[in-house]
Amino acid sequence: MNANRLRPAVLALAAVALSAGLTGCQKDSSAAGADATPSAGATATSSSGASAGKPAATPSVGATATSSPGAAGGATPAGQYEAKPTGSAAAGTPAADCASEPPSPDDVDPDEIAVYRIEELDGSTGRVNLVIQHGAWGCPGKDTDGAPFVVTGEDSRWALDQAAYVTATNPITDSSENQRIGVQELIDWINAHPDSGLVFKYETGEDGAIHRLEQVFTP
Repeated sequence: MNANRLRPAVLALAAVALSAGLTGCQKDSSAAGADATPSAGATATSSSGASAGKPAATPSVGATATSSPGAAGGATPAGQYEAKPTGSAAAGTPAADCASEPPSPDDVDPDEIAVYRIEELDGSTGRVNLVIQHGAWGCPGKDTDGAPFVVTGEDSRWALDQAAYVTATNPITDSSENQRIGVQELIDWINAHPDSGLVFKYETGEDGAIHRLEQVFTP
């Protein structure tokens, strides 16, 4: 009779003890979990937050390509230009075709001469000598309207046939266009104005004397 009464009490005490043991185990497990390494999900969340709050230390591929030219391609950055030769050069500038100094014998004008004086010959020859110099057209100066005829070498003498065809312009005549004049008129003007150095185009005949003489107008 007493044993039957004690059994429920024993069972109740055992249940209480078991419940207390389970509760302690759960508390220990929770404490252990708090000290352990965070789970993978927590780590990912924490890492994502750090990336969003702080910019990456290494520039992205796009930023690198924009801020500096490719080493392999050697591209020039936008807004910068390589120096180009000019002129010049750019222009392939052509060489000057005028004489800046006395020309060499190979560079003189083949059909133009500067006339300085007249030398009379025996009338029976039908000729006079022109005292001349060869040359080439020079480069115009800053304060001149035309180019000078740059002579070279020493005086030469060339026979002029007294029946030659001669034309002249200013200052021999009052015109800037060539006018036909006689050989004697030319001789008289040159004798009155020696060493003028007027330029003439000339042509020679079969005998080697000048048979055509045309003054070149120079401003």
